[in-house]
This record gives sequence, structure tokens and C-alpha cells, in this order.
Amino acid sequence: MAKQSRPTAQVRRSPRAARPAAPRPPTTPARPLLVPFAAVFGVLTAVEMGYLAWLLVDPDAGFATVPVWPVAVLAGLAVVCLVGAVLVVLGRWRGWLPLAVGSALSLLVVLAIAVLFGSLGAGDETWWAVVMAVGPIGALVLACRAPVRAWTTVGR
Repeated sequence: MAKQSRPTAQVRRSPRAARPAAPRPPTTPARPLLVPFAAVFGVLTAVEMGYLAWLLVDPDAGFATVPVWPVAVLAGLAVVCLVGAVLVVLGRWRGWLPLAVGSALSLLVVLAIAVLFGSLGAGDETWWAVVMAVGPIGALVLACRAPVRAWTTVGR
């Protein structure tokens, strides 16, 4: 039999029992840096949709007879974006989906308003509508990023 070149580990020979290993506390994964930014953009999108709904309801705006459904759609989009932002921050299962869907639909609304103002020849209002697209674009892009999806995929 060949001799080993390395010494083997010594076996503990003690009359006392070894101490039990201390249980390790469960580690929670660290929240990615993109998560709070996605939530902030989600809240910004909700504020923009709430502002657009308020403009339709405001009596000084000159819209005397506005149907209820556009206001309800805008308020619903605001609620979906707020719920998505909260779910993303808390890391709940599939929390990025409401934020992504709400921001995508909000982006379509804002772009439709920009196209409407552009076709009517209102240059300043068109650019303000384009600037309002920053919130939904930011929320959509950040909600669909891999770290945010991974943060909300793990069921907590």
C-alpha cells in the first residue's frame, strides 16, 4: 500500500460531546437598487393619471358634460400603478406585472393625448404631453428589468 503524502484530518477524541452548531438565521436577499426607482416612477405615473382625471372633472376647465368612463379609466390606471408600486417595494409575488401593465396603458393614454394635441396644432400642449410620458416610460422600463422581476418572483 502506498504511503499518503498529505496527513489526514485528525479525528476528535474527547470524552465530552461536541457543541452543536449554532443555527444560522435565514438570510433574506437584498433588495435591488432598481426597485425603489421603479416604485417612484410608478407613483409618478399614478399622479399623472390622477392629474389628467382631475382636469376632466375640474369645472374651470370648460368641459361641462364629460362622460364618467374617461375619468374612471384614468382613476383605475392610477390605482393599478399605485398597487404595482407597493407590490414591487414589498417584493410580493408577480408584483411587477401590475406596474408594467398599468404603466404601458398609461403610456398609451399619454401618447394618444400628445397625438391629439399635435393634430389640433397645439404645439406647447403637445410637448407637455410628451414630457408627461417620462413617468410611464420609466416605470415600464424599470418594472420589466431582470432584478425587479427576480425580486418579485420569490414568494414572500
